[in-house]
Amino acid sequence: MSYNILVTGGAGYLGSTMVPDLLNAGHKVTVLDNFMFKQTSLNHVCNNPNFSVVKGDIRLEKVMAPLLKKADIVIPLAALVGAPLCNLDPVGATTINHDAITLMIKLLSKEQIVLMPTTNSAYGTGDENNFCTEESPLRPISQYAIEKVGIEKELMQRENAISFRLATVFGMSPRMRIDLLVNDFTYRAVNDRFVVLFEGYFKRNYVHVRDVSRAFQHAIVNFDKMKGEIYNVGLSEANVSKKELCETIQKQIPDFVFLDAPVGKDPDQRNYIVSNAKIEATGYKTSMSLDAGIAELIKGYTMIKNTQYGNV
Repeated sequence: MSYNILVTGGAGYLGSTMVPDLLNAGHKVTVLDNFMFKQTSLNHVCNNPNFSVVKGDIRLEKVMAPLLKKADIVIPLAALVGAPLCNLDPVGATTINHDAITLMIKLLSKEQIVLMPTTNSAYGTGDENNFCTEESPLRPISQYAIEKVGIEKELMQRENAISFRLATVFGMSPRMRIDLLVNDFTYRAVNDRFVVLFEGYFKRNYVHVRDVSRAFQHAIVNFDKMKGEIYNVGLSEANVSKKELCETIQKQIPDFVFLDAPVGKDPDQRNYIVSNAKIEATGYKTSMSLDAGIAELIKGYTMIKNTQYGNV
């Protein structure tokens, strides 16, 4: 079945992978994005007659209201994502990550479907045995996670909504993010050949960007049996520590060196093991391993280098 889908922030890291997948599945997709990073990540779908694009701000009712009226499904990806960016602009983080979504929920009819990405960083930190399911207490540390927890509570008062608590995403995308942990460590391995770890035993869960897109597509097809629920979305084989992640990268880049710092703390104190059994019970399975994602990143970093200044 084909739907009219509105994807806010659709030119971002997730959206620029997800939007082509939705178009390939036969849906009509409208992207609303402010293009704050001057990205051209959707150039390759402009020839598709089922693709529409609007440049605008999700915080403005006059922008959102007419677009929402046409949508069967809304996928609100637009956000200031991650703790560092939210710390740089805490007012913007609140107005974009919370207030704009509250406005969107107010404008929606009961029949419209919302597939919302939240974050498993809401589980916070614990000891090395801190195993988390969707029922576990939420202990968000960063403003980003706190805002996402608040929005999830509002969202789940709707029957026609699903919240996906995403693991830390990795992999190549048309709008690349090198700051995400697997992407960052692999970039350092390719270009610097070393990394210094702070609290290298801290664990978290990871998931490939393509598998995130597949989770949303899976929910569209299976919405009636999945609606009204919260799901962790991650690669179950990738609940790994930072040290274990480096060891995995080292298998493909043998001269990569990583050292545990004898002093100092990681400002990101997340440490947890996450269960993805609930979404897997609906028939969803990940397709991209950590090894495959790292191999993909190594190829990608042959083509790109994250430098604004300098002659080499």
